[in-house]
Formats: sequence, C-alpha cells, structure tokens
Amino acid sequence: MRLWHEQLISKLPRQQLLGQHREIAALRGNGWGKKHATVNYVFNYSPYKLYQFHLLVMHEMQRRGYRPNKKWFDPLYRGIHCDPYMILKKCSITNPIYPEHNDSYLKECLSNLASKGIVL
Repeated sequence: MRLWHEQLISKLPRQQLLGQHREIAALRGNGWGKKHATVNYVFNYSPYKLYQFHLLVMHEMQRRGYRPNKKWFDPLYRGIHCDPYMILKKCSITNPIYPEHNDSYLKECLSNLASKGIVL
C-alpha cells in the first residue's frame, strides 16, 4: 500500500490510478489507524487530508472517463462496511497535501514505478 506522490497522479497508468483509489477507499474506511509502513504518516493528520488527496485521485479518474462512486465525494463517507463520520472538521488544503510528499518521496515513487517497468 502506498500513496503516490501527488505530482504523479495525473501521470499514473490506469492500473496504478485505480489501485490508488482502492487503497485510499480502504484507508478511509476500516483501514483508518491500522499500521502500514508506507502510509503510517497519514494517521498523523486529520482524515480530512486523506479525503482531499482522494479528491485528486477521483478527479483524475473522472478526467479519464471513469466514474467513481459519488458517495466517496462526501468527506463523511467511509465505505459500505464502515459507519460514516458524524462530523469531520474541514482543514485547509496545503501544497503538498502531505508534507511527506517532498522531492525525496517523489524520487522514491519514481524508482518504485521504474522497478515495475513504468517510466514517467
């Protein structure tokens, strides 16, 4: 499980983009707070930041003609197997959304993709 650097979202191949959507959906749902080495940093922030990141992914999906379930556009929604948030305080969007998505992380993501034969 990995959140790709946000600068890569618009360049990701189909498989990685759709996989990113599934992984974020899992994190927004019952996966929230469950430790995973490559995404632990998201738990240091409000779940609203993950929603903001998810919007980037879903807008790119729509741009490519995919139709993510409209329910995911609601920041309170957490999937069919998880109760929604009753309240979730909005937070300002930052650039990058996660400060961990720095130049070093971008290089790490590009290297990971290259190891899969994907050169962006």
